[in-house]
Amino acid sequence: MKQSILLIGCGAIGKEIIEKLAIEPDIRITQILVRSGKEEFVTREIGEGIHVISSINDVNPVPDFVMECASHEAVAEFGPYFLNQGIDFGVISIGALSDPNLMEQLEAASKNGNSQLFIVPGAIGGIDSLAAAAVESIDEVVYISRKPPLSWEGSPADRSYNLKAIKEATIIYQGTAREAARLYPKNANVAATISLAGLGFERTQVTLVADPEITKNTHHFEARGSFGELNVTISGNPLPSNPKSSALTAYSAVRALKNRAQRVCI
Repeated sequence: MKQSILLIGCGAIGKEIIEKLAIEPDIRITQILVRSGKEEFVTREIGEGIHVISSINDVNPVPDFVMECASHEAVAEFGPYFLNQGIDFGVISIGALSDPNLMEQLEAASKNGNSQLFIVPGAIGGIDSLAAAAVESIDEVVYISRKPPLSWEGSPADRSYNLKAIKEATIIYQGTAREAARLYPKNANVAATISLAGLGFERTQVTLVADPEITKNTHHFEARGSFGELNVTISGNPLPSNPKSSALTAYSAVRALKNRAQRVCI
């Protein structure tokens, strides 16, 4: 089942995907869609073997699958288009799906094109178990994100706290996953993934913590329901090429793409 893949974006995660799939015989990244003006730079970065384009009008050949690894904006701009064309669309920037209007557009496009929107689990584990638990009933889902204080630079916490002066674990946000995704879009992907697998954006409770005692971004969620209890914690390493990108996010995308080409999937 050979697969032709179009990547949207070619930052640290996109480059890692390309590298990890370079020797896979049944998966070929044939095209990369980037912002206008970036074509020559990206071509120099990755070599001549992949066609780099900046417009959907230049897509050729039609890919079997599109993997977004760029931004929330890229999901909104390109997701409905490819789904309407009958092309399955994978999402890494899952926080974009906290926008109910965009979610409606993507679902309508998927139905119209008889295609599938695929959510890549990314930096958190246990999503398969959480989604399985939702088949019956879940009573509560709580997600806690802990990051070093300076990791929250540029967020609303940067305006409310002197991040450099934080000496002990400090809660910078508590509320719903939907509000967390709106206020902290760069940190919303895990919260969004958990919400979509479990109780939804309004009923998933989120706590964001600036913790000077840790060096890795830590994700933890708890779920309780008729199935029992689920506790998952991951302290993830970043990609060496970009400290802001989770290595597990890139590997999760690689796994998703491999599963499209393999006869046996897990």
